[in-house]
Amino acid sequence: MAKANKIATSLNLVLMLSLLIFVSIAESRILGAKSTPECDAVVGVESGDTCFDIAQKFQLTTDFFNSINPNIDCHELFVGQWVCVDGTA
Repeated sequence: MAKANKIATSLNLVLMLSLLIFVSIAESRILGAKSTPECDAVVGVESGDTCFDIAQKFQLTTDFFNSINPNIDCHELFVGQWVCVDGTA
């Protein structure tokens, strides 16, 4: 009988933790999890390009350029790297 109670208690604990995780994930999606930028057009980096040059070429502010390219390190651009030049942040 004691063994059955331990199993039932363990099962209840697992179910409660699963429910807590499920609710936490659902809440983060509903309550404003950060949206992912969407890119509508890209351009390949050419020799000598900087983020500032590319932003100016496509009439973008540096803040907008950075927001649609969150994973770009402007100090480490390389020739042929794709950067987003149009989209939504």
